[in-house]
Amino acid sequence: MTGAKDSAPGAPLLIRSVEFLGGMASPGAWRPPPLLPEIAFSGRSNVGKSSLLNRLVRRKALARVSATPGKTREINFFSINDTFTLVDLPGYGYAKVSKSARAAWRPLIEGYLCSSEQLRGLVQLIDARRDATPDDLTMLEFLSELGVPTIIAATKIDKLTRSAGPARLGALARQLGVDDAQIVPVSAVTGQGRDELAEAILELLEQPPWRSAVGESDSPDAR
Repeated sequence: MTGAKDSAPGAPLLIRSVEFLGGMASPGAWRPPPLLPEIAFSGRSNVGKSSLLNRLVRRKALARVSATPGKTREINFFSINDTFTLVDLPGYGYAKVSKSARAAWRPLIEGYLCSSEQLRGLVQLIDARRDATPDDLTMLEFLSELGVPTIIAATKIDKLTRSAGPARLGALARQLGVDDAQIVPVSAVTGQGRDELAEAILELLEQPPWRSAVGESDSPDAR
């Protein structure tokens, strides 16, 4: 994937190179050295995360689009333009995944979020057509407790009619207790919201790591 050119040179987040760095399979296992700023992506298993990642970086196979939700079981790291690392967290909440597998993913995800030295923020994906699930709310509460800057991306917005979209997004914002403007509606199919999401990510990359921003005294490790 390295060296491929972006097809939309005028868009924010021009993609010049993408490189898969490897996967982290368990807490404390190998991961790439935290040399670059990191942006993580989180969401339940069938929320369309893989498709959206592919759309964001304008590649067809950055993240595989699986017919079996819950198949990705590692934290995958990708270098983007040799300037930041995109971190693809395992999808959560898929009922057909064994309880033991779901139990193993939680410490993997939480361990990464609590220990990453270069994390600038996280993009939390929620299906625009539905209310946030209990798993979504648990993740958002955890992120809030940590103080991780979070972008909420409402996926599959193309599945809603133009008239129904604003009302559905408003209902989701009320459920989450955020302003409507804090939710970015996106579609991996049409590309709607790609540039708005890219701009929000670029803003996060300009910020210091969240651990230094909140102060070590406020971090979970210091409690």
